[in-house]
Amino acid sequence: MNILIVEDNKELAVEVYDFLCNVGYVCKIAHNCADALEEINSNDYDAMLLDLGLPDGDGFEVLQTVRKTKSKIAVIVLTARGELDDRINGLHLGADDYLTKPFALTELSARLFAVIRRIHGFTLNSLSIHGFLLQLQDYKVSYDEIPINLTKKEFDIFQYLVLNKNRVITRLQLTEHIWGDILEVNSDSNFIDVHVRNLRKKLDKHRAIDWFETVRNVGYRINE
Repeated sequence: MNILIVEDNKELAVEVYDFLCNVGYVCKIAHNCADALEEINSNDYDAMLLDLGLPDGDGFEVLQTVRKTKSKIAVIVLTARGELDDRINGLHLGADDYLTKPFALTELSARLFAVIRRIHGFTLNSLSIHGFLLQLQDYKVSYDEIPINLTKKEFDIFQYLVLNKNRVITRLQLTEHIWGDILEVNSDSNFIDVHVRNLRKKLDKHRAIDWFETVRNVGYRINE
């Protein structure tokens, strides 16, 4: 999943960034309101970790703006403020969870996964589609209990398409979610198609995948 970390404390931001990247997320850091809003408007993030005390404004302003245009993004407020009114205000403005500093990185990761899971509408730590089982935290895929050896990128692509089943996902969206900032990659290259082709070959060995559709000149769709 693609995560935006909005935190003006650079040391903490890097610490959170390194931890989440190590457990499999794609992350980007913004240190102020302006950069955060620019990132949100330019890229499609699954979740935002939002500090309230930013140098050029209040994190609540970012939260209000985001909720007007990005209804599905998960927002966890990270702040040194422990007052009840701040927590309630954040939740009323659309935050999905609230974590007061200092916090354990393992707790942050668990809350993040729980919020994303709830927003995408699944209750277990796994997804299933046409007999294939994806174990989200272990990065494992199986069919009829037979393990399928996918690379990390293949797993990420499969997971993202399953989470967005019955919806066409463009190559640009896949590039952005799997590789991060769209400005840092060449979205016109065929590396997405190569990974998808390899993924489909591995799945097709276990059952026909006519439900894994290529939408010509656009992207891909997994139909349930």
